[in-house]
Amino acid sequence: MAILNILRYPDPRLHKVAKPVTVFDERLEKLVADMAETMYDAPGIGLAASQVDVHEQLLVIDITETKDDLVTYINPEIIWASDEKQVYDEGCLSVPGVYDGVERHAKIKVRALDVKGQPFEVEADGLLAVCIQHEMDHLLGKVFVEYLSPLKRNRIKTKMIKEERGLEREAQLRAQGRRY
Repeated sequence: MAILNILRYPDPRLHKVAKPVTVFDERLEKLVADMAETMYDAPGIGLAASQVDVHEQLLVIDITETKDDLVTYINPEIIWASDEKQVYDEGCLSVPGVYDGVERHAKIKVRALDVKGQPFEVEADGLLAVCIQHEMDHLLGKVFVEYLSPLKRNRIKTKMIKEERGLEREAQLRAQGRRY
């Protein structure tokens, strides 16, 4: 297993639309394992393949405190959503340190495939419903900050760009053997 690089907003690759998974093989199983390790290491509760620059319809989610209930959703689709909405403070591994309220369906029903290609359905509410909808947005090329006002979104974008420049500068200094 390996820790994968998580793309950071506003990286344009986060806006690519994912394609359906059609081959269920060892490569897919390794990708799922690597994504799970990356998500747990980050630490996070969900990760879409799009966030690690693999533009396939694949999510890994584990909302448990004990981190022992990983669920893989391949080619997920929401087949029912409640009219009732709720607002949750969301964060994202691609937008580290940023949290804000996003309105989503309070309850959903999702159909997906597991890593072996077997179909299953899940009814979700609360945090799981929010997490599934958030991660599915990534597959459509959408990041949660796009639900926020243009002013907030621009502030976040500026902050992320500044942080990325700082990380790049630190890496350059380290490579030169200098302290930062």
